[in-house]
Amino acid sequence: MKEHIKNFLNEEQDPKAVEKITSKLNDILMRGEEIGYIGVQKKPAITVFPDSIVLTNKRIIICKPKNLGLSMDFVDYGWNIITATFVKENILGSEFSFTTNTDITVSIDYIPKIQARKINTFAKEQLEILKEGNAAPKTETFFAEPSAEVHPQIEAEPQVEEVEEVETEEVNDYAEIISPLPQPVIPAYNEPVPAAEEKSSKDKSLAELSKEELFDKLQNYKKLLDNGLILQGEYDAFKKEILSYL
Repeated sequence: MKEHIKNFLNEEQDPKAVEKITSKLNDILMRGEEIGYIGVQKKPAITVFPDSIVLTNKRIIICKPKNLGLSMDFVDYGWNIITATFVKENILGSEFSFTTNTDITVSIDYIPKIQARKINTFAKEQLEILKEGNAAPKTETFFAEPSAEVHPQIEAEPQVEEVEEVETEEVNDYAEIISPLPQPVIPAYNEPVPAAEEKSSKDKSLAELSKEELFDKLQNYKKLLDNGLILQGEYDAFKKEILSYL
């Protein structure tokens, strides 16, 4: 253990504080978790039980001794919730702080400047590793899904029959609207009807209608046009013919 402690005694750390922290950390470290750096608070006045900050490969742990050093509070923050880290160098030591994705800012002051710089560097390295690790799986799953969605789209045919049934009902409804319209006389194949005679028969049927009936007929043609049952050119011809009698 002492050899491990020596790794954190290069930047003015208090050996007793580091030894006490590491002995207590053994009970809370997770499987595969390794300590990367330990920073110890150093206030201008003599502090018997300084606060410390421990950085591992999984989280940041704030250590605060209490009850005259007989016990200690640990507050940890996983790297996955930390968004940014900052160092503010003052005349007497530095202040290291970090923010979380819940808009919480945590800071510890009076950290020796060299320790604060090492803490900040280690923290940024861990955040970069986490960012690269999260980006890799997204690239793999992005190209893995298109083939699964091809087959359901090929069999989307049952809706065609429903559309055809609806259209058939609409045609039957509008057949009632156009039923009172005068039907042109279809001549026999060997007995062609002169154009003048055919026109006179149409004129006679329209001429016999009242203005109200002519207006209703024009509205019926407009409904047929709106529902796509006749073309615009056909409607214009019917409209012109009816208006000639109004």
